[in-house]
Amino acid sequence: MSCSGRLTGDMPILVRLQYCVIFMYPRDHNPPHFHIVGLDGREAQLRLGSLSVLNGMVDRRAMREAVAWAQGNPDYLEEMWNDLRNG
Repeated sequence: MSCSGRLTGDMPILVRLQYCVIFMYPRDHNPPHFHIVGLDGREAQLRLGSLSVLNGMVDRRAMREAVAWAQGNPDYLEEMWNDLRNG
């Protein structure tokens, strides 16, 4: 499962799903969040915990897939946020 996108540099990819890629930036701003890039290149930021959209927009399939994955992996997301913020 792979997605195209503009993911380069120091953006650790957490997971590549069928319709999107989920990643975090090292030392990113609060509140804790992750980034989604859909197949069409659009991007959104979702807050950890509530999974509410902070910024941006992706298509419905990418959003549903990302939210479902995040709901199943809250501990991993929090651990990665802490590691990347403090790392």
